[in-house]
Amino acid sequence: MKSFTLGLMSLLLAGPALAAFDELETSFENLKAVAAQKDPAQVKKAVTEACALTRPVLTAKTPEGDAESWKARVAFAKEVDLYAGYAIYSTAVGATPEVTVDLFSTLEQQSPKNKYMDEGYGAYMAALRETGATAKIQGIADKAILNLPENEDLLLFLADAAMNKQQYDKASGYSERLIVALKRHAKPETLAAADWEKKRNGALGAGYWMAGMVHSQKQQFPQADADLRAALPLIQSNPGLLAPALFHLSLANYQLGKLTLDRGRVIQGAEFAEKVAAMKTDLAQQAWTNAHLMRQEATKMARGGR
Repeated sequence: MKSFTLGLMSLLLAGPALAAFDELETSFENLKAVAAQKDPAQVKKAVTEACALTRPVLTAKTPEGDAESWKARVAFAKEVDLYAGYAIYSTAVGATPEVTVDLFSTLEQQSPKNKYMDEGYGAYMAALRETGATAKIQGIADKAILNLPENEDLLLFLADAAMNKQQYDKASGYSERLIVALKRHAKPETLAAADWEKKRNGALGAGYWMAGMVHSQKQQFPQADADLRAALPLIQSNPGLLAPALFHLSLANYQLGKLTLDRGRVIQGAEFAEKVAAMKTDLAQQAWTNAHLMRQEATKMARGGR
C-alpha cells in the first residue's frame, strides 16, 4: 500500500498561504487518525472536510509570482486527495453493503477521478446490487465512465447492458475499449495477483465474446472469427458463453470458407457446430443441422477440385 508522508512544504509557504496550508495539514493528520480506526461516519466526515480544502487548490490557476510555493501546495493537496480515496476504500471494503455504498458515493462526489475510486467501482456496484439498488448502476456508470474512461468494471457493465438492450454499436464500442484497457493495465495494488488474474481473464473473455458476437450479428465474419477464437480459452468454464461462441464461430468459418473457396474453413465450421450439437444447449439441434449441411458443402467443394 502506498506510504503517505508529510513533506517540508510549509517551508516554502508564507503569509495567508501558510495559514491555509496549516489547515490542510491539520485535516490530513485528522484523516489519517480516523482512517486507522475505520469508523465509517468519521471517515466520511474527515474525507468531506479534507476534499473541501484540496479542491480549491487542485482546480485553481497558479498565482502570479508564487509558482514555486504553489507547486508545493498542489503536490501536497494531491497527496491528501489520494489519501482520502485510500481512507474510503480501506473502510468500505469488508463493510456492510449499505456502508460500502454510502462511502463510495461520498468519494464519487468528492474526488471522482481518485485512484481508489477507480479501483473501487467493482465493490461499489456489487454493494448496490446487494442493497437492491441495481437500477441506479446504469446512471452511475454512464457518469463515471466520463471521469474514468478505462475503468474495466464500468466498461464491462456498460458493454453487457448495451448487449442486453440490443444496442450493438454501443456494446461493440465498450467491448473494444474494455479489451484495450485490460491489455494495458497492470495489477491494481488493492488486489492480490491471483485475484487480478481471475478478474482480468473473466473480463477479457467477456469482452472478446461480446465483440465477436456483435461482429457476427453484423456479418463481419473475419472480425467475429478473430474475437471469438480469442475468447474461447477464457470462457471454457462458462457454458452460457461457450455454446453461442462456438455456434457463431461455426457460422463465421463456414461463410469465410465459401467466400474464399477454402474447404478447410468450411470443415472447421462443421467441427465447431458439432461441438455445440454435443452440448446441453438450446442451440444444439440447429447446430447439428448446420454441421450436416456444412459437411455436405465441404464434400461438394472436394468433388469440384477445391
